[in-house]
Amino acid sequence: MNYEKLFGMQRELDHHIEQKHALKEEDLFERKILALLVELGELANETRCFKFWSLKPSSEKAVILEEFVDGIHFMLSLGIELGYDGKIRNAAKRKEKADISVTAMFIRLYESILSFNNEKTEDTYWGMLDEYLELAEALGFTEEEMEKAYFEKNEVNYERQRKGY
Repeated sequence: MNYEKLFGMQRELDHHIEQKHALKEEDLFERKILALLVELGELANETRCFKFWSLKPSSEKAVILEEFVDGIHFMLSLGIELGYDGKIRNAAKRKEKADISVTAMFIRLYESILSFNNEKTEDTYWGMLDEYLELAEALGFTEEEMEKAYFEKNEVNYERQRKGY
């Protein structure tokens, strides 16, 4: 993925939101962490991977992808906030693929996000992002699809700001 471009776009969106809502002096880190956790829950809900009691299928791929990129927005924003966007990694350091379910991946991601919240290191940041990208792969998303969906959702986010969302 073109992290440099994604971080740049996110930096601009963050700046726009902070200016519009007079948040320049606010510490938004915890709110962004909670927002990321909520978005991860919304993503899990659309996949329905944990709903063993239901016969209803998961949402369409486009809906799941849109929820996925909501998480990307907050992950990028958190990286920017701590200055981890300066050392762009072109290739994620992937662990050996674990043969685990999508449900287990979601649980592991919650743990990873909370670990990052407690230990705000560059390693915990990139580890969290890498795990999120592993989930994307498990959900069948390509890097091209993720980038395109990010660009589209970024525009939606600007439009929402213009309309007083």
